[in-house]
Amino acid sequence: MSPSLAWMMLVIAGALDVGWAISMKYAEGYTRIGWSIVSLVLLAAFVFLLGRALRVLEVGVAYSVWTGIGAAGTFVMGIVLFGETLSAMKLAGIVLVLMGIVALKLA
Repeated sequence: MSPSLAWMMLVIAGALDVGWAISMKYAEGYTRIGWSIVSLVLLAAFVFLLGRALRVLEVGVAYSVWTGIGAAGTFVMGIVLFGETLSAMKLAGIVLVLMGIVALKLA
């Protein structure tokens, strides 16, 4: 597998992580069966893709990027879907996370 494909899998795994986190919220503690199934499928999919990407990428970089994508994406979706609050400090924190992702990709 090429490094480009590994990076693409990593980014997709990060996006699936966002979907997983949101589906867990909708599953309401895994009491709603439909959302619970969606959550488990997304979990399996991102773990698979992350594992494949780790065959090529360094584990420290890949894991950091994956969690950063998940954190930033979930943060944004929480605001959009659930009306979670946005403050200057929270925005600054997410900007730092995104800058860290870019720095790790460029390293």
